[in-house]
Amino acid sequence: FSMRRQVTENDRHERVFSSAKARSFHALSSLVQSALIAALYLALTIATSFMSFQTIQLRLAEALTALPALFPSAMLGVFAGCLLSNILNPSPLGLVDIIGGSATTLISAYLTWIAAKPLRQALAFRLQEKSGSKTREDDAEKSNLPHRGKRILFLKMVALLPPVILNALIVGFYLPFLISENTPSVWLIVGTMGSILLSQAIVVYGIGMPLITALELTPWAKRIYLVEQ
Repeated sequence: FSMRRQVTENDRHERVFSSAKARSFHALSSLVQSALIAALYLALTIATSFMSFQTIQLRLAEALTALPALFPSAMLGVFAGCLLSNILNPSPLGLVDIIGGSATTLISAYLTWIAAKPLRQALAFRLQEKSGSKTREDDAEKSNLPHRGKRILFLKMVALLPPVILNALIVGFYLPFLISENTPSVWLIVGTMGSILLSQAIVVYGIGMPLITALELTPWAKRIYLVEQ
């Protein structure tokens, strides 16, 4: 009996150790992913600095703001990348842009993660259905496959709204004050908001959405949205 008890305790300690090791590996992996995304955001922004900081801008790195829809580690990554980019701006716009732009990116990333929960659930359901792990009660749903594809597309579009809307409203509002020598007119502010709305939509939906579509079936993505179920 004493030996059996010792074996049980050893097994329990081993499971605890394995669980702690898995959590440590996951934390390190998330940190590495965040760092890679931040580095990529910074590199893309600096390489295209001539069109990344003005009132009329097309910041290609903003395509990475789509990643938080699937990967929580991307929230910190795009925030850090935006912060570093604004600090290293060849024509710095000051503390307002450094803090305001970076905070907008962080809030947008968090809202994207929250808004994308139905998307992740739909992706998990689709994957489980394809693998045959759903019960017969779900067989009736198979007749709705074309509609499900459209629904996933719609959910992606909704999830990616935060970086488009918030950047247009917040960055588009303060940017004319930082760039203009005089107090900007209402029309300049509205025009800047509209310009950033358009440029963000082009980058986020034109590049970011195909990016997460390409990544949604990777083991990295599946680990996120299948575990959530």
